[in-house]
Amino acid sequence: MNFIVKLLATWGGSGYSPFASGTVGTLAAIPFYIWLARLSLPMYLLTLVAFFFLACWVSGEAEVLFNEKDSGKIVIDEVVGYLVTMIAIPYDWRYMVAGFFLFRLFDIVKPPPARWFDQKVKNGYGVVLDDVAAGLYAWLCLLVIVRFV
Repeated sequence: MNFIVKLLATWGGSGYSPFASGTVGTLAAIPFYIWLARLSLPMYLLTLVAFFFLACWVSGEAEVLFNEKDSGKIVIDEVVGYLVTMIAIPYDWRYMVAGFFLFRLFDIVKPPPARWFDQKVKNGYGVVLDDVAAGLYAWLCLLVIVRFV
C-alpha cells in the first residue's frame, strides 16, 4: 500500500523531480486531463470530487511516509488544482497551455484563501485545498479568456 500511496502522491514519480516539482507535477496532470476531458461535465465533476477526496487522503498518508509536512514530492495536489482550472473549458491545446500557466501563477502567488489553507490547515486537506483555491482563480481567469479572446 505504501508503494501505491507514493506512486499517486508523486503522480507517477514526477514529484521526485530535482527542480520545480510542482511545475513538473502539473505538466504530468495534462494527460489525465486529456483523458477526463472526454467525459460529460457532470461525470467530469463527479470524477473531480472523488479524485479530490482521494488526493486529500493520499497527501495525508504521504506526509507520514515522507516524514515531511506538505512535502515537495507530493504533487497530486497540483493535479487536482489543474483539473479545477480546466472545468468546462473547451478542449483546445491553447486553453490547456493557458490553464497550465495560470494555475502555476496562482499556485505560486497563493492569493487568499490559498495561503490560509497552506499555512493553517495541517493535513492532507491543507495540502490539496490551497491548490483548489489556486485552481479556482485560474479557472475564473481562463473563463474570461475563453469568453473574450
